[in-house]
Amino acid sequence: MSYDEVEIEDMEWNEELQAYTYPCPCGDLFQITKEDLKLGEEIARCPSCSLYITVIYNIEDFLADSDQNRRNKGLEPSNQQRITVA
Repeated sequence: MSYDEVEIEDMEWNEELQAYTYPCPCGDLFQITKEDLKLGEEIARCPSCSLYITVIYNIEDFLADSDQNRRNKGLEPSNQQRITVA
């Protein structure tokens, strides 16, 4: 059984860990990555003890973010047409 349910908005982004974190009663941090969230994972685990929390979030927010990043990096074709100059 999950220790608690926590809204993603109540978690903090940790740049060093590249994960959302939330304080664990043991003194460490529950952690879950953006990649986990994109895959539909909702369990954030503490690396120091056996506790875990259920993360409440909208998966569409993370899928939309992923699609936008791909477009920004040029990994998806754009809607622009190519022009050949003679």
